[in-house]
Amino acid sequence: MKRVFGIWLLALLLFAGCGRQGGLDMERMAFADAAIAAAIDSGKIPGAVLAVVRGNKTVYLKAYGNAQVVPDTVPMTTDAIFDLASVSKCVGTTTAFLQLVEQGRVALEDPVSQYIPGFAPWMDPESGESVEIRIIDLLNHSSGLAPYINVENYLERFGPHTPDSLIRFIATEVQRNFRPGADGYLYSCLNFITLQHILQNLTGERLCDYAQRKVFDRLRMTSTCYCPATRPDLLPRVVPTTVQEDGLPLLGEVHDPTARLVNDGNSGNAGVFASAEDLAIFAKTLLGGGAYRGARILSKETVEQLKTYRAPNGRSLGLDAESTSSGLKGEGFNPHTVLCHTGYTGTSMVLDFETRTAVILLAHRVHPQDKGGIADLRKTVSTIVASALK
Repeated sequence: MKRVFGIWLLALLLFAGCGRQGGLDMERMAFADAAIAAAIDSGKIPGAVLAVVRGNKTVYLKAYGNAQVVPDTVPMTTDAIFDLASVSKCVGTTTAFLQLVEQGRVALEDPVSQYIPGFAPWMDPESGESVEIRIIDLLNHSSGLAPYINVENYLERFGPHTPDSLIRFIATEVQRNFRPGADGYLYSCLNFITLQHILQNLTGERLCDYAQRKVFDRLRMTSTCYCPATRPDLLPRVVPTTVQEDGLPLLGEVHDPTARLVNDGNSGNAGVFASAEDLAIFAKTLLGGGAYRGARILSKETVEQLKTYRAPNGRSLGLDAESTSSGLKGEGFNPHTVLCHTGYTGTSMVLDFETRTAVILLAHRVHPQDKGGIADLRKTVSTIVASALK
């Protein structure tokens, strides 16, 4: 009888605890599962991986739908590797660049022309006043640089695989739309390609090599790299993106045209591929003040600056905070303690420093065709996770 009672009591305790896991209400998390499943059923995405971090633990990790549907259907797995698109800006470029700031090799207030000779200032069309674009203007998207280049026109003029021509083009010909450092906001991939070249000029290394060595390898992010087409150990786990003219999807090469066709995958605006588990490591590192598992990539002071700095347009350094584009953080988190970023391919990361929570949603909405959007899904999932915190 005692043995039977003991088994019954154990079952009761397990049942009582099944609604909670790692500080999350699992019943509420079922709403996130349902929202992602609905996005798959409606054709917005073929699949996704969701990871939730609390403190220094990954407390939720789940795969949904399919990793690919063309040319064959392959189920999604939690270790799938995604083209992060613009999430690369914060994971790769910003982190690497802030390391140089910490080392005193560059200062946020420095003019870009100090590192890229001939980098043109903004000229006031009425007074003729000249105003230099600074490093910090690039990081918070207040430089006024045009958002992108017309890749087709650029290739006709300069040809493919021409990163040196691209930075000269940005330095001397790309439009400056407003006075830099004002409260203007124009999200620009060219800002981060410029940061890439400053880093490369200072270090003598390609951004992809520097970030791999100083960020990804240091944190043991073993499923993160640029150019996974050259990594036979990782390529089988990479999810494809848009179907090309030959009927096959792009695989292992960055989706962004400038990063792929002009910069050969080594680009400040895009190019990092990673799994949700690896992005969880990165999130734990920032939430933990710049270090994780004994490896430090940023100082506590730099992370504190990321958390507290706000440009007039609402951006932080390389991350979004309270700009008009920060809706993905949802409704439940304290809006003043969140940093976030999205990627064009369907990726996103939300970091809440007050609760030390991260919401990492990796989807590939550009497979098999580049159409539709998932802004509502990102916001919904973040809101649900915030409501599930215990």
